[in-house]
Amino acid sequence: MPAFHVAKSIRIQASPEKVYSIISNYQHWPAWSPWLITEPGAKVEVKPGGKEYNWQGKRTGSGEMKILKENAPHRLDMIVHFLKPWKSTSPVWFELKQQGQDTEVTWSMTGSLPFFMFFMTKMMTAYIGMDYERGLRMLRDYIEKGAVPSKLDFKGIRPFADTKYIGIKTACTMQTLETKMADDFSKLTAWATQPTSQVNGQGFSIYHTWDVVKDKVVYTSAFPVREIPTTLPEGFISGVIPAMNVHTIAHIGAYKHLGNAWTTQYMMQRGKEYKYRKGIDPFEVYLNMPNQVPEEQLITEINFPTA
Repeated sequence: MPAFHVAKSIRIQASPEKVYSIISNYQHWPAWSPWLITEPGAKVEVKPGGKEYNWQGKRTGSGEMKILKENAPHRLDMIVHFLKPWKSTSPVWFELKQQGQDTEVTWSMTGSLPFFMFFMTKMMTAYIGMDYERGLRMLRDYIEKGAVPSKLDFKGIRPFADTKYIGIKTACTMQTLETKMADDFSKLTAWATQPTSQVNGQGFSIYHTWDVVKDKVVYTSAFPVREIPTTLPEGFISGVIPAMNVHTIAHIGAYKHLGNAWTTQYMMQRGKEYKYRKGIDPFEVYLNMPNQVPEEQLITEINFPTA
């Protein structure tokens, strides 16, 4: 059967003993799980002692996880049994290494796919890797801050008016996305403050390409305008988002956790919880900005076009 391996790491400002006490008790997992946040209504049962739990949901599927071996505070071995969407069993483990005042946490998994899904091995590795990265970022906040600044507000399907915009289109890797987008919005904001800009609302970003296997992102950061100017600064583009219905999930919290909302949208789309409209790219709208509110109060709406 096609096999894959995933390993992702992060540094947490805490002792190995503190980190180990959190990851070795499943009572803590709902607070930082990269899967459970996508489906608040999923049924989760943690067995007494916190060493075993099972879950059942529409988006998250169903299965169970057990701790097999503890070597505190260095290594934790567990097994996960997936029942839906297909049956499989995979070993999962954490390795903790002290790095000065921090702990380096590595989350690993090996698994396999049904033979007829061999072509999805690279994609599965990439997507599980992204899930692990989301989970580790939430684990770090949970341990360092006592809470994860990431909540989802399911707005459902609603109308979106046609929107003219001025923007900057950029291609980059996922690792450079944050830096590139910050630079783009810095240029756009400088332009938007001019009296002639005709800015008409909150900034947003349209995602044209999100290829996790090839590590490629193509996006347009933009501001809506009442009318498109006849002349634009070098490197700027113009466009229109047509009037349509969109499925919206609002993310409340830090931008570093926006992947929680995007992943949920993709899971709902694949699960046919709404009918996706092809030919129009999804986009996120920033209802406030980091210089206006603390990061846990940032509100970003993730919009997927619907048919």
